[in-house]
Amino acid sequence: MSKKKENRENNQKKFDLQERFIDYAVRIINVSEQLPETKAGKHVSFQLLRSGTCPAGGHSEKEK
Repeated sequence: MSKKKENRENNQKKFDLQERFIDYAVRIINVSEQLPETKAGKHVSFQLLRSGTCPAGGHSEKEK
């Protein structure tokens, strides 16, 4: 594989990673909304939302 093609693929992977983080965060939000409205369900939902949506924001900060 040529260096130019390899660099293009690496750049595409970096771009795709941010999109994948966003898609993951959306799925996490959808899952958290399905949890029961019990005390335990709310606690797990909160923790899941915090940990599942953090990578997208952290990754975009590194890119700047």
